[in-house]
Amino acid sequence: AGDNLKFALKDGVFHRFCKRTMQYPDQKFVFIIDEINRGNLSKIFGELMMLIEHDKRGKQYEVPLAYAEDDDDLFHVPENLYLIGMMNTADRSLAMVDYALRRRFRFIELEPGFSTDSFRTYLVDDKKAPASLVQKIADRMSVVNADIAADSKNLGRGYRIGHSFFCPQDDITPDDAWYARVVKNEIIPLLEEYWFDNPEKVEHLKEKLLS
Repeated sequence: AGDNLKFALKDGVFHRFCKRTMQYPDQKFVFIIDEINRGNLSKIFGELMMLIEHDKRGKQYEVPLAYAEDDDDLFHVPENLYLIGMMNTADRSLAMVDYALRRRFRFIELEPGFSTDSFRTYLVDDKKAPASLVQKIADRMSVVNADIAADSKNLGRGYRIGHSFFCPQDDITPDDAWYARVVKNEIIPLLEEYWFDNPEKVEHLKEKLLS
């Protein structure tokens, strides 16, 4: 049985997506890689590391892939494909993002959205939350995030808490009881992890959040 063991070579999802994109050159396509910094990117992209550069797109730059069965089977990344890599900058594996990849992406920092109009509109208009509750969330989480950002030795801006904690599911009514549950069950445990060696700090922020 062991002599008959075989591995079938299959195109990966990015390869298939590129092939599909090539069929519609007048349309724009977006390929999103979530938590891009968690993989071994040099191995994942391989020879594609050159082909994803913005000035190396198109058929004129096509190359044979390492595992192609036929040398005439060439591949390129089409110009109408846009790559978006997402990562959590609080993740220590961010250091694994090598400089070769950094040069091929433009980096955009996403801010917590507690003070944005869209966050307020979502909770007040869509979820029917009291405006006073939304303001309380924004005010108190801004205080917490300011303390996190100020702790440049252990934490910093990348560790600030995002607004997704306070975007409830469809069957949840955002009221004071819901807010208290989120703070006690999700925010406080995270702060305890952040400042595991400073319980007084956590207790101080807990009082601010639940007062």
